[in-house]
Amino acid sequence: MLFSSSVFLFLFLPLVLAGYYGLCPLFGRRRRGAQNLFLLFASLFFYAWGEPWFVIAMLGSIAGNYLFGLWVGARKKAGRSLTLPVVCAVAANLSLLFVFKYLTFVLTQLGHLGLALTAPVIELPIGISFFTFQSMSYVLDVARGHAAVQPSPFKVGLYISFFPQLIAGPIVKYETIAGEIDGRVENWADFSAGVSRFLVGLAKKVLLSNQLAVVADAAFDKGPDSVLFAWVGSVCYLLQLYFDFGGYSDMAIGLGRMFGFHFLENFRYPFCAHSVSEYWRRWHISMTTWFRDYVYIPLGGNRRGAAATLRNTFVVWLLTGIWHGANWTFLVWGLMNFGFMLWEKQWGHPEQWKPFWSWLYTFTAAVLVFTVFRADSLTAAASYFQVLFHLGDFPIWSDNVALYLREYGFFLLMAAVASAPTATALRSWLDARAVRPLRWTWSAAGVAALLACFGVAVCLIVKGTYNPFIYFNF
Repeated sequence: MLFSSSVFLFLFLPLVLAGYYGLCPLFGRRRRGAQNLFLLFASLFFYAWGEPWFVIAMLGSIAGNYLFGLWVGARKKAGRSLTLPVVCAVAANLSLLFVFKYLTFVLTQLGHLGLALTAPVIELPIGISFFTFQSMSYVLDVARGHAAVQPSPFKVGLYISFFPQLIAGPIVKYETIAGEIDGRVENWADFSAGVSRFLVGLAKKVLLSNQLAVVADAAFDKGPDSVLFAWVGSVCYLLQLYFDFGGYSDMAIGLGRMFGFHFLENFRYPFCAHSVSEYWRRWHISMTTWFRDYVYIPLGGNRRGAAATLRNTFVVWLLTGIWHGANWTFLVWGLMNFGFMLWEKQWGHPEQWKPFWSWLYTFTAAVLVFTVFRADSLTAAASYFQVLFHLGDFPIWSDNVALYLREYGFFLLMAAVASAPTATALRSWLDARAVRPLRWTWSAAGVAALLACFGVAVCLIVKGTYNPFIYFNF
């Protein structure tokens, strides 16, 4: 079930809100328990809507990690080593992820080496990478002493399966919301802010990402017919991905706030970065934070010398590439990011450049690495780069450039404006000058704009335009 679908917007979400705020309070002092149980079953139904059989894998993950958490808690209480339960928990979670996501790919590659192996066709459960990482987070946070063991399997289940962040993140660490499972406080300020955030995310997805996808798909699926069209296609894909995934994260954060949960930010204007290292402190923050806390720091971080730091960074980006999917393109994508960061740290130092050049370098680097990310294969990526860098008999300009810029140039311009903190800067400017009439006008204009965007988005959703979320595949 998509957040940007009529079923979710006009049936599922209203019914869940009605049950949560209308029916559950009837249980009196057991209100919170009823609300948690209601959200758990609503979340499992949400997942089963499109994946009726894979909900079994979800339930297995919940049950297994609940038991691993109890095991860790029992050994901690007895003063015994936690290595065995932690290793078993990580192995079990990664095994589940490997079977569904990587087994077919590995067997296929071994078959290419001459081994007589049959690669089964295994359908990928939506969002398995996200809920697997959250499951591990519960056990690891308990082991690290950052959260207490949860005695209720239903509350562990709610944390892992909560529908706002279930399918495409953000990856919420257990320690972040452990206290809010029972101790959250719902209020009108949070609810209204959540609604606004959800509408912003919906507009990003439907009004910007879906439109830019038309240009990106034309360039990548059919192949660019000119150098400029290759660059336009790559830029549109990067912006499409940002407004698709960033929009989903906005909707997830907004939905969480409607129910009293506070998820951390997942994007913080990444296209304002002035180095690739800074870019990754602003893009998919929950993923980079997860790898930092559970991989980079346990390996030693930057505390054991330059060689160890280099190794740890390499391992993190290798695993980050693998996490994204069973394709060589994702592995190369991760290693390209590592290469840029290594160059910056050792030789480039873009933070010392003039701001425009450091920004241009960072944005160009992002365009290049995500061109590989979008390509179907390394061969396709190499062919695309040939056009991108004019390595062959390719024209600079083509009719496709004129056609798509004429049809979608407005959306590209709006995407450029929306990817920068334009509205925040204007609001700060008004607040600094205490121009109250303008501030009221700005607030009213913001509400009107949100409602207008919602109306247009609904029209496009009902019309049945392009609508899938890219990160559902991960």
